[in-house]
Amino acid sequence: MLLEEFNYNLPEELIAQVPAQKREMSKMLVLNRLNKSMEHKHFSDITDYLDENDLLVLNNTKVIPARLYAKKDTGALIEIFLVRETEKNKWIALIKPSKRVKEGLILKISNELSVEVLKKDDDKWVIELLYEGNIFEILDKVGHIPLPPYIERKMTDEEYKNLDFERYQTVYAKKEGAVAAPTAGLHFTEEILKKLEEKGTKHCFITLNVGLGTFKPVKCQDITEHKMDSELFEITPDTAKVINEALQNKKRIVAVGTTSVRTLETVMQKYGKIIPVKDTSELFIYPGYKFKIIDSLITNFHLPKSTLLMLVSAFAGKDYIFKAYNEAIVNKYRFYSYGDCMLIK
Repeated sequence: MLLEEFNYNLPEELIAQVPAQKREMSKMLVLNRLNKSMEHKHFSDITDYLDENDLLVLNNTKVIPARLYAKKDTGALIEIFLVRETEKNKWIALIKPSKRVKEGLILKISNELSVEVLKKDDDKWVIELLYEGNIFEILDKVGHIPLPPYIERKMTDEEYKNLDFERYQTVYAKKEGAVAAPTAGLHFTEEILKKLEEKGTKHCFITLNVGLGTFKPVKCQDITEHKMDSELFEITPDTAKVINEALQNKKRIVAVGTTSVRTLETVMQKYGKIIPVKDTSELFIYPGYKFKIIDSLITNFHLPKSTLLMLVSAFAGKDYIFKAYNEAIVNKYRFYSYGDCMLIK
């Protein structure tokens, strides 16, 4: 399979720069893999499609304000992007402009937080955070939500900053550590989850801390040569119990987002069953992959040539997915992180 097979043209105006006015107002394209139909709905209609025979699996990772700004003594502005914590207070980070940085440099973010540059690690840096108190509370004060590059905004706009703090986060976000949101979950509200519970639709949570690897561009012409970055995930004993009971009762497993898919499929591939575990996933799902546990998927519209587009193509069939994407473009759906979504049954 060649990379170019997963390309498509998207009008720039369809890249969502802000979220829908209300989470549940996003459009939802409903695909049925059996009869290859398509229905135009809104996310608030999700309650019509799920019942007591479904189990929703949601990713409760929480996006940290991972983008920091420091000033050198010269007045030069340095951007530090926290990628992942490797041990207490030590992080892998992207720093730019990189040429202004050297080992041993201390960068002041605020009166509460400084960063010491320890060493270079390929195209990234190992840094240590210097602070007193709770680091996540400090990051909430001084950090910026790390929006993807296709959302082009001035970082100084307070109104947008407050909007992103609220809306680039699921309503059930709990476990800090992600540098990008599991965007399929952004459409859920407490009310929708409650309505689904009243219908008998259970839900449970896995955690996969979304890293930069999810968005790492595929550069190999033969996509099978692409290697995914490692991402940490956790399935708790309670979640494992709920999923296994659902499987025993022949319920449908509905993954909310590609991160939930990769977590569940990784565990099934490694262990042959769902068990309580903390592990890492490097699973790359592309057409030809045989799904072991997922029955339905809620997902946003993904970038051309991305591993996420390859995953949904594997799940629903590449030709069908590309027809659906074309249908979405014709009907002016909004794409990517703050955009609309699909339910693939």
